[in-house]
Amino acid sequence: MSLNLTEKKAVVAEVSAQVAEAQAMVLAEYRGMGVAHMTVLRADARKSGVYLRVLKNSLVRRAVEGTAFSVLADSMTGPLVFGISADPVAAAKVLNNFAKANDKFVIKAGAIPNQLMDVAGVQALASTLSREELLAKFARTLNEVPTKFARAMAAIRDAKEAA
Repeated sequence: MSLNLTEKKAVVAEVSAQVAEAQAMVLAEYRGMGVAHMTVLRADARKSGVYLRVLKNSLVRRAVEGTAFSVLADSMTGPLVFGISADPVAAAKVLNNFAKANDKFVIKAGAIPNQLMDVAGVQALASTLSREELLAKFARTLNEVPTKFARAMAAIRDAKEAA
């Protein structure tokens, strides 16, 4: 189904708004994928806060023109799904995990602001901890400091009581 000019402008505006907030963008080819598989991918993306759409490459090129993600314009060929996220790791993690389980789903390229990544770069980004995981680890580390201090004080108190 073809879009009229107004609908195309709306799509470009929607994608532009997502790109303005984005910290990462990943492109993957979905040639030969069934609807059921794509539905699973969309659900995973939704859970992770990743904006995931199948769009015309020309519309996305217009949306990224003049932004930090314009480096991806040359990679936009073929049937692509676009993953865009405010968390720099989320889009790479969702699409990379899906690509591992589905051999017909091929990651083509990715980008963080002003830096183009190849497939290996996207996979490396996907293997890093996400923002939520880093915050949880930091909170756990901060929580361990007073806990260890309290244990040390209790051990000193017990040692003095025993003596």
